[in-house]
Amino acid sequence: MTITAAPGIKDGCLMVRDKVLLAQVPENVVISAATCDSAFVGATSSTPSSRHVFSLGVLERYRFLCLFRAKIWWMIPRVGKSGSEIPMETQMLLLEATENPALHDELSSETSTGDTFYILLLPALDGQFRTSLQGTSANELQFCIESGDANVQTSQAFEAVFINSGDNPFELIKNSIKILEKHKGTFGRIQNKKIPAHLDWFGWCTWDAFYSKVNPQGIKDGLQRFLEGGCSPKFLIIDDGWQETVNEFCKEGEAPIEGTQFAARLVDIKENSKFKSSGSDDICTDLREFIDKIKEKYGLKFVYVWHALAGYWGGVMPSSETMKKYNPKLVYPIQSPGNIGNQRDIAMDSMEKYGVGIIDPCKIFDFYNDLHSYLVSSNIDGVKVDVQNLIETLGTGYGGRVTLTRKYQEALEQSIARNFKGNNLICCMSHNSDSIYSSRKSAVARASEDFMPRESTFQTLHIASVAFNSLLLGEIVVPDWDMFHSKHKTAEFHGAARAVGGCAVYVSDKPGNHDFKLLKKLVLPDGSILRARHAGRPTRDCLFVDPVTDGKSLLKIWNLNKLSGVIGIFNCQGAGSWPMKQAAEEMPNVPFTPLTLSGNVRPTDVEFLREVAGEDWNEESAVYAFNSGSLSVLPKNGSLEVCLATLEGEIYTISPIRVFGQDIHFAPIGLLDMYNSGGAVEAVNCRITDSSECRIKIKGRGCGRFGAYSSTKPKHCMVENREEDFTYSAVDGLLAIKLQGKCNLREIEFVY
Repeated sequence: MTITAAPGIKDGCLMVRDKVLLAQVPENVVISAATCDSAFVGATSSTPSSRHVFSLGVLERYRFLCLFRAKIWWMIPRVGKSGSEIPMETQMLLLEATENPALHDELSSETSTGDTFYILLLPALDGQFRTSLQGTSANELQFCIESGDANVQTSQAFEAVFINSGDNPFELIKNSIKILEKHKGTFGRIQNKKIPAHLDWFGWCTWDAFYSKVNPQGIKDGLQRFLEGGCSPKFLIIDDGWQETVNEFCKEGEAPIEGTQFAARLVDIKENSKFKSSGSDDICTDLREFIDKIKEKYGLKFVYVWHALAGYWGGVMPSSETMKKYNPKLVYPIQSPGNIGNQRDIAMDSMEKYGVGIIDPCKIFDFYNDLHSYLVSSNIDGVKVDVQNLIETLGTGYGGRVTLTRKYQEALEQSIARNFKGNNLICCMSHNSDSIYSSRKSAVARASEDFMPRESTFQTLHIASVAFNSLLLGEIVVPDWDMFHSKHKTAEFHGAARAVGGCAVYVSDKPGNHDFKLLKKLVLPDGSILRARHAGRPTRDCLFVDPVTDGKSLLKIWNLNKLSGVIGIFNCQGAGSWPMKQAAEEMPNVPFTPLTLSGNVRPTDVEFLREVAGEDWNEESAVYAFNSGSLSVLPKNGSLEVCLATLEGEIYTISPIRVFGQDIHFAPIGLLDMYNSGGAVEAVNCRITDSSECRIKIKGRGCGRFGAYSSTKPKHCMVENREEDFTYSAVDGLLAIKLQGKCNLREIEFVY
């Protein structure tokens, strides 16, 4: 029997690989080939409209993972088994298809067998329309297309939802995004973008430290305390609070009304009075002088500042003399039914009430160019651009949400390219597909809602959200995990997650409130970090389980270094619940119960490990557990059991064992006292000398204990051609030396 991979409609069913994906497909549903194995699905209507909801058919009997926008700004994951569980505003739907569904009872979360494949549905942009998925109580899968402008209407959508299938879920998502990139031509994959250099350096963001009260003296105090602790940031984000804004709805001397903080508007592109000379001190006369001083004194390589995509939360002040050149006008956002159908957001509700000063789209590049060129003249290196999804609500009269978003995004990226070196842009609050699929050059974007230090039930949600959102976002940008606090009850939990995330590592500590012991597990003495190569994502056996609320599943996140894999395993159970989950609504006052759970870690949890293993790999791996310091040798299909309490985690370096010379089994581990140990290993090779010596050379960077697995004790060890002392344990094969001095790349040689 020949299995056809290409999706098609047969006898009223949507088939993928000769398997029924959707039953009872309506006659107005149309399908067209994208490639030989993938297709676009759409539908037609007898009447034109700016918003259509079409049924695609009935979806049942599939375990699924979806990413949906619980709020206008942010996606979160949800897993389930029927169409009725798919929420509005779903932007990615991944299904597990197996020939024997009985293999997966409700207790099973094991990796699927060889008869399993995966089906991916990506709601796309179709001309001026944007698509999302949603389910109904009758298990129908629907798609919604909308323009966001009542005057932009259609009666047909032929390329609304992209469908593809594959045997590896990670390759499936990657290949699908590659097809969409080529076919749509509106965005770029991360492989084709310039990566900002700040990602490889430790950073500090001023937000939680000062909120909008940020000021030069506070920043100086903070940088000084980092310096005194021996862990100085190399990039700084001056967050909200540096700009010149006015709030007409907050009267001096009166208590602010909740929500009015989001009605403030920008009146000038230059810094506010806090960053200008006040005559009371000599900190700075203007922004330029302040930036020059802190860069020189504290060794900062990059300073970014914050601004909103519309200028500020409430846009710009139309009456401002400085802003009049951009033809601003006051408009009132109109939210999509999808936004208000899930969770309403106070910021968005406030802007609906008070309005937004929006810049004429024909002038938006001029605004960004003026702002950014001024920042460059002030020695600023880049920007974090926030509140981006706001634009989807302002499309009326501008050709709709997709058209307006694209104009703003293109203008922003053009200004970044013109003014800043190195594509120095961090996008934030940009989780709508309008923005995701209009991102041609933007290479970094926040991957979840804010880290909220005072919200104890949000910590596990944050880690899980970023990991799952990275399945989609990680193909288009480097996901930004947001800052965290180094001195916090969840600091180890967050720090370990950042180490496997392939992301920037930055904190928002108040001056003097630091845990330098923790930070030095992430940051080398020169301020650099050991960043993994890809976006950290859930392992295959975690894709269709709920690691936050099912009471039994641990969350495993995998990544790759140049020569090894890394797995972070976290207990996210018993400390929070997903928004919009029925249990949370029914029992709002029930305290969460911490849980201690067991799970397994396997070398096979690391996807594509063979690609970094080298031709000398013997199919075994050395597995180093960071917290316990234990080293194990596992066969390809072997496993280790791990037991974790709520908000605990462990990191495992998975280093493929190579066989060299005289049957020496060897695997570099890296810096043993860094969370992502293997990030310190750049290369390894072996040479047999004339005297039959086996010399294994490693290129490694950093300082501290550098380890490897070796089946045999070497005769001696050389670092940069100088003999050094080493330790060797015959019990577990751990070979270790101490790297002294600077953090530069150096050659380490073991002689057998």
